[in-house]
Formats: sequence, C-alpha cells, structure tokens
Amino acid sequence: MGKSVLVLGGARSGKSGFAEQLGDALPGPHIYIATAQAFDDEMTRRIARHRADRAGHWQTIECPLALPEAILEYGAEERVILVDCLTLWLSNLILADHDIAAARRSLAGLLPAVQGTLLLVSNEVGQGIVPDNALARQFRDEAGWLNQALARAADEVWFVTAGLPQRLK
Repeated sequence: MGKSVLVLGGARSGKSGFAEQLGDALPGPHIYIATAQAFDDEMTRRIARHRADRAGHWQTIECPLALPEAILEYGAEERVILVDCLTLWLSNLILADHDIAAARRSLAGLLPAVQGTLLLVSNEVGQGIVPDNALARQFRDEAGWLNQALARAADEVWFVTAGLPQRLK
C-alpha cells in the first residue's frame, strides 16, 4: 500500500530539501518529477542548481503539465516519487488555460492509487498580503484550494519554516 506526503512551506523554507531527505531515507528506485519550465536564464540556473544539489540516484522526469498522468505511470510500482513543485505546475496550468478544478480533483483523487511513496512539495502562499492583480489573486486562491485538497487526501502533511519541519498530519 502506498503513502502520500504533502510538504508545504514558503519560498526558500527548506521544503524541497526536507522532501528529498524523506525520499533518500527510503529504498528506491527514486523518481523526481520536476514541473519547472526554463523560460529565462535565471530559471535555467535555478533548475541546474536543483539538479546538481540532488543525490545521483534520483531519475528526473520533466513534467510541466501532465502531472497526474506521470504520477499514475510511475506510481504503478513500488517507487519513491517526489514532485517539486505543485505551485509551478499550477502556474503552468493557469498560463495554459487548463481547467484548474478538474486538475486539482484528478491529482487529489489519484493519491490512493500510488503503490510506493509519493512526496508532494508545494508553496504556502496564503500568509502574505493580498495580491494587487487578478492573475496573482487567482494563483493564490487556486494554490490554497490545491493545498487544502491534497492535505485532506494525503497520509502525512508537513510544514517547513526556516528549515524546521513541523508535522501537521
């Protein structure tokens, strides 16, 4: 039977590193599903730094949009799957004008089907100021609803602040 773990935190909180530590402690194989897209030089450097920081046993799968399908494909066997990060996936969906509610339901609904361990990393974006434009407010709202749906469905939920993980569920 599989296990799903949601790791939340703010930017540079240590959430990705914590999720990788959880995954590294488990027997593999290890699949790292990356949702980022390199639209500029700065993001290209960030992606390269993340790859360099990961242990060599992680197989990276680039998946900016079809995340539920990738999780189902790789989660059909006993593996460790780390998704980093859900808020970049959400941004990709919004910018591609996808049905966000359907994508959220699809992702939350597949958690019980994963055979191994699924580690999901997401930013907590609802603790700041109210954004000044409609797109940013939509993103903040959708991220909050996504995190809530996954927190309900996940077996464990962690919140990382300043590199310190706190177990919520």
